[in-house]
Amino acid sequence: MLRNHSYLINGSFDQTISVFDRGFSYGDGVFRTMKIRNGLPVSWPFHYQKLVADCAAIGIVCPSAELLMGDLQKLFEKELFSEDLTQVAKIIITRGEGERGYAPPVITVPTRVVIKSSLPQYAESNYDKGVQLHVCDIKLAAQPKLAGIKHLNRLENVLARMEWREEFIFDGLLLDQAGNVIECTMSNVFARFGSELLTPDLSLCGVSGITRQRILGLGGVLGLNVGVKSLTLAQILQADEIIICNSLFGAFQVIQINNKTWPQQDLAVKIRAVVAND
Repeated sequence: MLRNHSYLINGSFDQTISVFDRGFSYGDGVFRTMKIRNGLPVSWPFHYQKLVADCAAIGIVCPSAELLMGDLQKLFEKELFSEDLTQVAKIIITRGEGERGYAPPVITVPTRVVIKSSLPQYAESNYDKGVQLHVCDIKLAAQPKLAGIKHLNRLENVLARMEWREEFIFDGLLLDQAGNVIECTMSNVFARFGSELLTPDLSLCGVSGITRQRILGLGGVLGLNVGVKSLTLAQILQADEIIICNSLFGAFQVIQINNKTWPQQDLAVKIRAVVAND
């Protein structure tokens, strides 16, 4: 077992993943990653709603909220009364076991995995000054049937993340085949143009994260007109401010992409303050 990790498979500490599990064989499943604060999942209604929707999109019956919450409470039992302790849970749902071949069985029993790990230690400068992005060479393929879903087929992200080793680069910016900005390897993107805050259209590819979803509903709080629009790299580079976001770090300002830089601003701080109040 990896250090600082523990996990349940179908509610058990002792069960293993079958080599015939379709999640292992084909990436046939979905997942969510979330903060666990004092033993309880942060933004659980948003995460579970998205988990249900993603399962439904590929024809998997999602385990009940009660079942998954029971797994989380069992796995994080020791942290329930630990004040100011934040950890990470990853929930994986696969279609379950099946015979060889792509065609799934008519009846399957989903496999559920819940993994506990430590919260990543982000550099203080990420919060205080912002982050730098690498523009990835690999381009995302279009597949509307999978667009927005956090499915287990993440080879594009793996190959993209292999493109840099510099510690000063925080994440990689991913474009589609047409040159539109879609997301980063582990986060969503927002660009502010004056009083308008836009995030890329994910109708053809990309992952729709819950922090992105929550920011889309924060227009009134932020005093901005928030929306979705196709954006090229050239357009993104003309933005007044760029933000990346996910469920673990909240939001960071982007201060550099290629040779383009931005002054330190406060939108990321405002977003973190709002999304932290779960």
